[in-house]
Amino acid sequence: MDNKLVIEVAKNLEVKIGQVEQVLALLNEGNTIPFIARYRKEITGGLDEEQIKDIHREWSYSVNLQKRKEDVIRLIDEKEMLTDELLNQINEATKLVDVEDLYRPYKEKKKTKATEAIKLGLEPLAEWILTFPEEGDLNAEAEKYITEEVKTTKEAIEGAGFIIAERISDNADYRKALREEMFKEGFITSKARKGAAENDPRGIFQQYYDYEEGIAAIAHHRVLAINRAESLKLVNVSIEADRDKIQEFLEAKVIIKESIVNSNIRIFIADSIRRLIYPSLEREIRSNLTEQAEEDAIDIFAINLKNLLLQPPMKDKIVLGVDPAFRTGCKLTVVNEQGTVLAKDVIYPHEKYIGEKGYEVRIPQSEKIVLQLIAKHNVDIVAIGNGTASRETEAFIAKLIKENKLPTKYVIVDESGASVYSASELARKEFPDYSVEERSAVSIARRLQDPLSELVKIDPKSIGVGQYQHDVSQKKLSETLDFVVSNAVNQVGVNVNTASESLLNYVSGLDRTMAKNIVKYREKHGNFVNREQLLNVPRIGEKSFEQAAGFLRIIDGNEGLDMTSIHPESYEVARQIMKNYNIAPNIFGKNEVKLIVEFMDRARLRSDLNIDVYTLNDILDAFVQPLRDPRDEFSAPQLRSDILNLEDLKPGMQLEGTVRNVVAFGAFVDCGLEEDGLVHISKMSTRFVRNPNDIVQVGDIIKVWVLDVDTKRRKVSLSMVPPRKNN
Repeated sequence: MDNKLVIEVAKNLEVKIGQVEQVLALLNEGNTIPFIARYRKEITGGLDEEQIKDIHREWSYSVNLQKRKEDVIRLIDEKEMLTDELLNQINEATKLVDVEDLYRPYKEKKKTKATEAIKLGLEPLAEWILTFPEEGDLNAEAEKYITEEVKTTKEAIEGAGFIIAERISDNADYRKALREEMFKEGFITSKARKGAAENDPRGIFQQYYDYEEGIAAIAHHRVLAINRAESLKLVNVSIEADRDKIQEFLEAKVIIKESIVNSNIRIFIADSIRRLIYPSLEREIRSNLTEQAEEDAIDIFAINLKNLLLQPPMKDKIVLGVDPAFRTGCKLTVVNEQGTVLAKDVIYPHEKYIGEKGYEVRIPQSEKIVLQLIAKHNVDIVAIGNGTASRETEAFIAKLIKENKLPTKYVIVDESGASVYSASELARKEFPDYSVEERSAVSIARRLQDPLSELVKIDPKSIGVGQYQHDVSQKKLSETLDFVVSNAVNQVGVNVNTASESLLNYVSGLDRTMAKNIVKYREKHGNFVNREQLLNVPRIGEKSFEQAAGFLRIIDGNEGLDMTSIHPESYEVARQIMKNYNIAPNIFGKNEVKLIVEFMDRARLRSDLNIDVYTLNDILDAFVQPLRDPRDEFSAPQLRSDILNLEDLKPGMQLEGTVRNVVAFGAFVDCGLEEDGLVHISKMSTRFVRNPNDIVQVGDIIKVWVLDVDTKRRKVSLSMVPPRKNN
C-alpha cells in the first residue's frame, strides 16, 4: 500500500490515515461495504457506507492517476526526452488532465499538418524561426528547404508554421491557463437550427433557441437540457470566449523579443488558436461541464431513490390495488397483509367511454364490484396508481367512499417502473396466468405495503425519481443506484423466510445464484429455523455467511438472537450479557429490557467483556429494538378520503402534499391534483437554497401554499414559504 497515496486520500476526504488504511485492508480481504459499516465500526472508527465508498473511489482514482504517471514517465523516457523539471511536474500533478497535458507534446500523433511538415524536412526551419532572429530574411532562409514536395518559400514557411502552431497547442502551461480562463470568463451558447420549432411542437426546449450563459455559473440541469436539445438536432451549441484576449496571452508568452519573424509568429498563433487550441479546449470544457452535470444528476437520482426505498411500509393492512385505465378498464387486485393475492377483477367506471363500441361503461356494476371486494376482504386502503386515468379513478373511489360512509381510505401510489416489472420474466414467473395490467395492480398494492421489497424487483433506472437519467453515463448510474439499493436493503434487514430472490440478491455477501439457492432451499425444506442453516445452502460458504448473516433475520426460529441485527460472531458476548442481567429473548423489545439496559454500567461491561463500544452499543440497542426498522422514522404515506380540484384553488391557499420527485431546480409535490405542483428552488425557503435535497426529500409530507394556478395548462406553482399577512 503506497503511503503517499494513503496520506493524499485521507487529506482529500478529511479522515484519519489509519481509517483509510483499515478500510482498504478490509476491502482487500473481500468484505462488503455494508458489512464493514455495520460490523467493523471498531476498526474504521465508525465510518458509514458513504464514507467507505468515498475512500474506495478516491483510492481507485489515485491508483489510476499514479499508474498513468508511471506510464507517461516511461514513454517519455524511452524517447530520451525526460528532464528533471518534467519529471517533477508529472509527479506533482493531481489530476489526470494535467498529466495528459504534460504528455501531449511527446505523444505519438496521427497524421497532422505538423507531422506532414516534419516529414518534408521543415522542422529545422521552424527551429530557426523560434530563435527569433533580429536580422536576416525569412524568405531567404526558407529557400533552403525548397524541394520537389516543397515547391515555394511560401509553402516552406507555411509548413514551419504548422509545426510551431502544434507546439504552442501542446504546451501544458498554456493549455491549463487558457482552460481556466475560458471556464471562468467564457459563455456557453445555443442557437436554434433550421426546423427547430417544427421538431419541438410543445416548445420544451424553446428557451435554448437563442441562449447564452456564463460557463462558471450555468446550472447542471441546464447543461443536460442543452445537451438533450443538441442531440435532438434542435440547436447548435458552442463555447464563446474572447479570442483576442487568447491571442494577446499567447503572444506575450511565445514572442520573447523583437524579431524579423514576429509578424509570422502572430499568424502561427492565430492558426493554432483557430485550428487546434480553441476546438480542443471547447471539447474539454463541454466534456467537463457534462461530467459535472451527470454526477449531479446521478447524485440527485441516488438521494431520491434512497428516500423512496426507505418510505415506511403500511404494515398489517389489506390493500386493494388499482391499475387505472380508460378503454381497457381498471384492473383490481386485493392482497392480504403478507402481499398474497386474495382476489382480482376489472371495472369500467369512466363516463368518458360510455357508448364506445365494445366498451359499454357499467358504472353501477363497477361500484358494486368495488364495494363487494372492500366488504368481503375488509380492505383497509385502496392504492391507486398515478398513471393514465389516475385522477378520474380517484374521483370514482372518493365518491364511493363518501356516499357509502366507508372507513376505508385511499392513497395515490407512484407507479413508475410498475409496467417494467409487470412485463418482466420475474413477474411472469410469479403470476403466469395474470395479464400485464393485473400484475401491475398487484405491484401497486404491494408497493404501498412494503416499498422496498417491491421496488427491488425493478431496474432502479426505471423508477421515475431522477432528472435526465437517460442522458447520463449509464454505467455510472447503474453502479450508483445499485449501491443505493444495496445500502437500503441492508439497513432495513431481510426476513430470510419471506424475502424474494430479488430482495436477497442485494444482501451483503450474496449474489443472484445464492439468492436463488436460498429460495429453492426454503421451498424444499421449509422455513429456516436459525441462521446456521444458511451454511447448508449450496454456494454459501464461511465468507458469504460472515458477510450476510447479520442482515438476514429469522423471526420465529429457535434462536432468539437471530431476529436481531446482532452478528453471530457476537452471540457469545450477547449471551453473557443476557445471563448476567437475566434477559430472555421473549422480553426483547419490551419496557422491561429497556429499563434494564438504561441502568447498565456500559464502561464496566466493556472492561469485563473486553468488547469495543460500538459492538456493545449495537447489542444493547438490539435488545431494546430487536426488529428496529429505520423506515419507521420517515413520514407515512398520506391517506385521503376526498379529492381536490384545480378549480378549487386560489393563490395563498394552504395545502398538504407528498414530495414525489426532487430535481435540481425544485421539487414536484402531489397535493391530490391532476398534476404534481412545482415548488421552485427559490420558493423553498426565505434563505438561499443551493440544493433542494437540503430542504425536502422524496416521500416527505409538507405544507405548501398556492402561488399561481394556470387552468389552461393545468399547472400549479407552489411555495413552501408562508404568504405574508396584510396588515
